[in-house]
Amino acid sequence: MKKTVGRTLALTTLLMGGAIYYFITVSLYEPSEDLFDFPVPKNAELVQENIYGKSYDWSPTSEENGIPLGYELAIKASGWKKGERDGASIYYTKGTNKIDLISSTKHLNILKVN
Repeated sequence: MKKTVGRTLALTTLLMGGAIYYFITVSLYEPSEDLFDFPVPKNAELVQENIYGKSYDWSPTSEENGIPLGYELAIKASGWKKGERDGASIYYTKGTNKIDLISSTKHLNILKVN
């Protein structure tokens, strides 16, 4: 009886963890074709766009704390590798593509790097 309860609890925990991971990494972010399919928060408001990248208003980000953990997980799950950090700027690479992610208070810049 104890083994059955233990297994059921373990399976339930695993399924709940998978559902939370999916919710955080997949459903809240979408790839941007213009930015080498780099994930962008679905609820971020696009405020500026040019040939170098896009700027968004997004309240969960700040210069002091950077981006939320869920966003970092989504970026990693999409195959992007975190590189060097310079203040509010973090570089990510995937293959030959490079992105400069700049977070400031309630603002996010995602820029293509040549």
